Amino acid sequence: MKLTYYGHSCFSVFAGGKHLLFDPFISPNELASSVDVDAVKADYIFVSHGHYDHITDVERIAGNTNAMVLGNYELFDWFNKNGIKNTHPINPGGKFSFDFGTVKSVTAIHSSSLPDGSYAGVACGYVFKTADGNFYYAGDTGLTLDMQLIPKWAKLEFAVLPIGDGLTMGVEDAIEAARFTGVNKVVGVHYDTFGFIKINHQEALEAFREAGMTLYLPEIGSTIEI
Repeated sequence: MKLTYYGHSCFSVFAGGKHLLFDPFISPNELASSVDVDAVKADYIFVSHGHYDHITDVERIAGNTNAMVLGNYELFDWFNKNGIKNTHPINPGGKFSFDFGTVKSVTAIHSSSLPDGSYAGVACGYVFKTADGNFYYAGDTGLTLDMQLIPKWAKLEFAVLPIGDGLTMGVEDAIEAARFTGVNKVVGVHYDTFGFIKINHQEALEAFREAGMTLYLPEIGSTIEI
């Protein structure tokens, strides 16, 4: 599978012949200034929770691409009220099949509110089964034993996990999350964007190596094959 990183927790995976985009936060991110938001491809946009650093560019990209926007019911309702027409609700525990494959929403341990201060429902992650392989995006979360349930539903090729600590898991807990989910390939997200989530890249890479795993920290705007 091909994964393109757009900075912070925004990335896309090309799987099942479709561009699956996650948590669009590009235009306000100084580290992603080289990315042309209007050139980002998306057939589906998955939103893990309502914080501004995960939804800022949803409307813009959805308007450009007519991508289907998915999130929990409160996000679904909020996006509808903000003029996005192609939407679909999915709550933790639920799954739906689309033309790319099947997606299941799973628990994430994190706070969630919308930029206007309204309730954004519960945070979530997503697990995907596609003809090209299976993967897990944890969203913003702390380590939780619920992650051990994921391999019961899908054997994963890789996981996308937050590693910036402070507001989410750090490197140590992300390694444990990888063990829980049965992967040895992890793409790190949610780091460096703000001063309080900056990490030492070499120390993070070495910690994963010592655990017998590979950590990918792609350059913003780059595409990698996993």
